[in-house]
Amino acid sequence: MPNYLHIAVFLAAGQVVLPAAEPTTPTPAPVAPEARTIKVTLKSTVPIHASILQSTLLVLPEDEKIAEVFVGDKEFWHFETAKISTRYLSIKPLASGVKTDLHIISDHGVSYSFTLDEVSNQPNLESDAKVFIEPGDASIHDSLAQLPRFVPADLLDRYKQEAADARAEAHQTQLQATQSLEKQQAKAHADTEAFRASFPGKLQFTYRWNQKTGHKLGVEQIFADDKFTYIRADPQETPALYEVKENKPSLVNFDFANGLYTVAKRIDHGYLAIGKTKLEFWRTDIQAN
Repeated sequence: MPNYLHIAVFLAAGQVVLPAAEPTTPTPAPVAPEARTIKVTLKSTVPIHASILQSTLLVLPEDEKIAEVFVGDKEFWHFETAKISTRYLSIKPLASGVKTDLHIISDHGVSYSFTLDEVSNQPNLESDAKVFIEPGDASIHDSLAQLPRFVPADLLDRYKQEAADARAEAHQTQLQATQSLEKQQAKAHADTEAFRASFPGKLQFTYRWNQKTGHKLGVEQIFADDKFTYIRADPQETPALYEVKENKPSLVNFDFANGLYTVAKRIDHGYLAIGKTKLEFWRTDIQAN
């Protein structure tokens, strides 16, 4: 016998109880088998097909980085890029059938414009997995050939710190160089003063020569210390200098400046000669050869 009481209760309530429906999962659009490469100009707008539950990667030209991103719909579109400056931008729609516009400004000042379309409900359309952007006109090529115009804030801070560190290092290096130079100059001055104080005591005026011939050659004095031979002279023409050993003369190199011959050795016996004039000199404390 039918349970009329239960039927009456349901009818009196005016409701029909049905089993709960299973939640549905959006079906993403099929993904294009290959990445797209698109040549763009400053005036072009690039259409991008995206799909829910999937991400699409936009790739700017090489050596170009993303500086700013502007999007019309921030509620139903998600954008992600690396924390450091990069050429990659990931796009992901958060609802079916949503559309928006996207604009990317690169670090070289180039602007790229896109229209984004979620296509999971549009038959015969595939979503883009990856889209490579390439320059399509000379103006973009020219911009990329120049130095970047925009630098990310974190990178700018790093550059500022590196510049400050470089200036500090350069200042320290200059300070050390100045201090080192001052020490060298002080030492040189001390050495010079010490040499001047001790130099007269080292000079030996033991040479003899024909004063009349010496006067013709402008010779005023011949002397030496323990390492050098000096000839004070004011010649009209600089004579050659010879050293005599075992009665054999040999030409000697010398420096002549401010009326002073300087020979980097002790000469016991020698002579100056110019033309037919010859001035022989020798040390009196040894026997001339």
